[in-house]
Amino acid sequence: MIPGAFAYHRPKSVSEAVSLLADLGDDARPLGGGHSLIPMMKLRLATPTNLVDLGGIQDLKGIRADGNDIVIGATVTQHEIIGSELLAAKVPILRETSAQIADPQVRYVGTLGGNVANGDPGNDMPAVMIALNATYQITGKGGERRVAARAFYQGAYVTSLQSGEIVTAIRIPTAGRHGYAYEKLKRKVGDYATAAAAVIVTMEGGTVKSCAIGLTNVADTPLFAEEAAKILTGSTLDAATVKRAVAAAEAITSPASDRRGTPRYRTKMAGVMFSRALARAKSRAA
Repeated sequence: MIPGAFAYHRPKSVSEAVSLLADLGDDARPLGGGHSLIPMMKLRLATPTNLVDLGGIQDLKGIRADGNDIVIGATVTQHEIIGSELLAAKVPILRETSAQIADPQVRYVGTLGGNVANGDPGNDMPAVMIALNATYQITGKGGERRVAARAFYQGAYVTSLQSGEIVTAIRIPTAGRHGYAYEKLKRKVGDYATAAAAVIVTMEGGTVKSCAIGLTNVADTPLFAEEAAKILTGSTLDAATVKRAVAAAEAITSPASDRRGTPRYRTKMAGVMFSRALARAKSRAA
């Protein structure tokens, strides 16, 4: 289908963009790579009369270190994440995750900011950001604020963003030496996950010093499996403890029934993806 008529705006600064969004109100939507918004417009599930393209704003680009944090501009593409040596050295799970998103054509244009800010439970990066304990920098007409990824998602397509606000950057604390993995089950290349899991783990003396787990597309929001991480912390990742942690992770899921499978199947696949990710993260931590 063809989208409805809309006016196109291409601001050159963040202040210009947020002013446009504030002035145009609910009839305006920000545009990053467009891979979520444009299909919805074609299906007439979204009918904005104004699009505010963020692609021309230089301040939303770039990847840099800032003290103990890595800061990624909102319009950095998945392709740029894959090619970043800084991210490969400091936050390698991002490269691993980006390589599993859609296909090369999408990754060349799709942005990190769009992936995390849209509130789509099927997007891959939100669960990873939850596992990494990332923070989103948000700017509106009233100024800038920061929101933890673990507090950002409120429901399907519902986030902490207020009217006229945009995510301008993602801040990720560096974890030092750690193990990581993102495991994703999908029906075919380019599909959303049937279920997926992100794991970040640090080991000390053969035991788990810290652990964080995020789950993708098995609820209305990405899930932070906090109880499962608590079960694993201090353990040697023995089989019995891992089994209890998998059960705790499965217990917080509430997937919908769709073409990817029944709720019971998708819950079990979340557990399988978590256990696989944990095993790979453990091997990398060692």
